[in-house]
Amino acid sequence: EVQLQASGGGLVQAGGSLRLSCTASGFRSDTKVIVWFRQAPGKEREGVSCFSSSDGSTYYANSVKGRFTISSDNAKNTVYLQMNDLNPEDTAVYYCAAKDIVGNYYCNPFSFDRMHYWGQGTQVTVSS
Repeated sequence: EVQLQASGGGLVQAGGSLRLSCTASGFRSDTKVIVWFRQAPGKEREGVSCFSSSDGSTYYANSVKGRFTISSDNAKNTVYLQMNDLNPEDTAVYYCAAKDIVGNYYCNPFSFDRMHYWGQGTQVTVSS
């Protein structure tokens, strides 16, 4: 069974940076598709970024493009979300999730749909 562990949240001032980590285990396939989501109080859950290990493809929501970077350390089974130039609108609980994929997968705008596994959230708070 796939297990996901998110960490790295915290309190940061506007303009600051944080790096979230998602450590994954239990994948049956060599392909690992990890997606970060976030949910702010009173708002719907929002897809943030996707990473696919099959081809290294990434995808970002428009709201974070140019500020957030997703990457992977295969040796540590960890996917990172580097968040720069944070603003109060980025305040949310951030979740990592995974798709159960066999074969190649290219991250795309529909990557935020139909996740198979979810980790617990990590709180990110950006003060103004």
